[in-house]
Order: sequence, then structure tokens, then C-alpha cells
Amino acid sequence: MRRLGWVALLALVAAGCVSTDDQRLRDYNEDGVFLYRRGAYSEARETFQAALALKPNDANLLYNLGQCDERLGQSDKAEQSYLVCLRQAPNHAACNHALAVLYVKGQRRKEADQLVEDWLRREPKSADAYAESGWLLSQDKNYPQAISACQRAYELDPHDVRALNELGQLYEAINRQDRALDMYERSLEFQPQQTDVGLRVSRLKEQGVGLPHPD
Repeated sequence: MRRLGWVALLALVAAGCVSTDDQRLRDYNEDGVFLYRRGAYSEARETFQAALALKPNDANLLYNLGQCDERLGQSDKAEQSYLVCLRQAPNHAACNHALAVLYVKGQRRKEADQLVEDWLRREPKSADAYAESGWLLSQDKNYPQAISACQRAYELDPHDVRALNELGQLYEAINRQDRALDMYERSLEFQPQQTDVGLRVSRLKEQGVGLPHPD
């Protein structure tokens, strides 16, 4: 299944009065995000490294660096960046997902399973962790358990866009396009700028899919 809602880099936010270093840090990060979105991954990586020189071990910057490494085909470097990121911020949702994807792509499923199991054990009420579990289960086409995990994520946080998108894709996989449409539209209510999700909604509506009736 295609990932939705996980391609955007995390931007650093500075509020109020900022020092010269804070301003440089913000500028580096904004430049890096801009370069990344243009596909200039090598240049973006250099920019994020410059930002890390100002703020070593910043979790968001480490995640951004890993994303660049991955796009450049440097999986080993990406994995190291993700691992350092998670040492700084163990519940960093985007980084946990990126590392799980890296493990699955590298035929290292046991490590992906362990990553998610550890997260759930550490944070049993985390919607992000349950959504990640649902995604992992979906890789085996274990749709009933995947849906159950994502529904648990939704129960914990009805505004969790990741859970809604995962549920949408799972419902599409089991030919419940009406429920998929409902999930995608709810997701867009909370995060309207999701282009991929918007395209899915348009496609489903063009196919004549409507919202589900009560069972």
C-alpha cells in the first residue's frame, strides 16, 4: 500500500525573539525543506547537516537528514540517522514509520516487528503506535487485524490523520470504498493540504462511491 501523509518533512518553528543562531537554524531548515521538495536531496542533506552543527542531536533534523539519505539510496546512513533520532525522541512517529519501512524493504521484518512491539509496550495509549502496527499488519494482507489496530488508534485520537488514512486504504483493499471515502474525507477535515488523499477522494467520487449507510 502506498504511504499517505508521511512525505512532508518536519519544520522547526521559532517563536518570539530569536538569537542569530536561532534565525540561522530556522533558515537552514526552511532551505533544506525547500530543496528536498524540489528533489535536490544532496543539497538538502548538506543544509540539514549545517543546521545540526548549530543544534546537534535535534530529532527533527536527524529525521530530515535520514529522509535525504534514503532518497539518495544510502539506506545504511538513513538507518543511523533514524536510530539517533529515536534515541533523542523515542516516540517520533514519522521516524518510527520511516525506520519500519526501511526494515521491511530490506527484508528485515523481525526488526520492524520488534520496533513496533517496543513502541506499543512503551506507549500503550499511543494512537501513532497503533496506526503503525496497523500498517505493518497490512503488509501481510492481514486486513482484519490491521483494521482493528487502526480503529484502536482512531479511538485513542479521532483526529489522528495517519489512522484515518490507513483505515481508508485498508477499506479500499477489502472493497469497502464507501467506508474508505468516509475515512479520507474525515482526514481532509483535519489536514486539508493532503494532495494524495484529495486525489483519492476525487477518484472514488468519480466512480460513484457515496458515503456509507449505517450497518
